[in-house]
Amino acid sequence: MQIAVICGGKATRLYPLTKTISKSMIPVAGKPFMEYQRESFKKNNIFDIVLCAWFLSEQIEEYFGNGEKFGVKIRYSREEEKLDTGGALKNAYNLLDDEFFIIYGDSYLAIDYQEVHKHFKKFNKLGLMTVYENKGDLEPSNVIAQGDFVKKFDKENPNQPNMVHIEFGFNIFKKEVLNLVDDKVFPIGDYFNKLIDKQELLAFETKQRFYEIGRPASLAEFEEFITGVYR
Repeated sequence: MQIAVICGGKATRLYPLTKTISKSMIPVAGKPFMEYQRESFKKNNIFDIVLCAWFLSEQIEEYFGNGEKFGVKIRYSREEEKLDTGGALKNAYNLLDDEFFIIYGDSYLAIDYQEVHKHFKKFNKLGLMTVYENKGDLEPSNVIAQGDFVKKFDKENPNQPNMVHIEFGFNIFKKEVLNLVDDKVFPIGDYFNKLIDKQELLAFETKQRFYEIGRPASLAEFEEFITGVYR
């Protein structure tokens, strides 16, 4: 399997740090955050990486190159303007396989990728979203999941009745999903909602909590976690 990493945002919540440093390249316990992602990919037998990159992406490319010295293959889908998370995937169309994992550039997820993929193959649907029963704890809950399917996703209006799950940040799409939205600039949620309408978006619930570095507090929390892992 291949993984697409969406890492093009400006990360304004981390200013002034991210005015000059790509969020993916923020040093955490002595090395760039994306190093921990890459190690997690390899641990899960993922060696084919497509980076959907925009703001300060040259810093990532300068450090990782084509990935050869890190034991992986890295290709870059460069964006000339901000395309948002959905537009970034659409822009990478020619680099993507018939099905692929998706992760955000600021997320670290201790999850068994192959277990998720087996669930996806079992149902043969167009997409899968991993969900976590958050109950508004780590961040506002934005998903209603029932059985094996996502019934509703609403990032803009979270914590609705029965909305106890949150998008975990790890998804699978078949490539044909990228043809469902005609816009150029749009969030990945537009894809989710198209799939929900078609009853084609699986839900895979994980009991593992997620880590992300999008805010100063969560960056500090991840650093404490990862320091303990590597101690």
